[in-house]
Amino acid sequence: MNATVTWSSYQFTVYTPGTDWNDVGGIYIFCGRTAENRWRPYYIGQADSFQRRLPNHDRWNEAARLGAGYIHAMAVPQEADRNRIERELIATYQPPLNTQLR
Repeated sequence: MNATVTWSSYQFTVYTPGTDWNDVGGIYIFCGRTAENRWRPYYIGQADSFQRRLPNHDRWNEAARLGAGYIHAMAVPQEADRNRIERELIATYQPPLNTQLR
């Protein structure tokens, strides 16, 4: 069973990059651990299908170079909810690879 992590008030499941993703929509965070063993987000995004979006994601290599080794994901079926949550998390955590919604 995968661990869960809370970002703001949202529960995310922790995955590794080689995961076989389900065809569900949601929010994802490319992140890694700091020297203090805290989670550090490098990129926050949303997808209408994790299965289509996350394998070979165009920002993963950049995030990995910065230290990402995990993907936190949370299913969010409704696009309006995904938009709201994505904006909220980016504004709160200011990941370095998210420049469009700051």
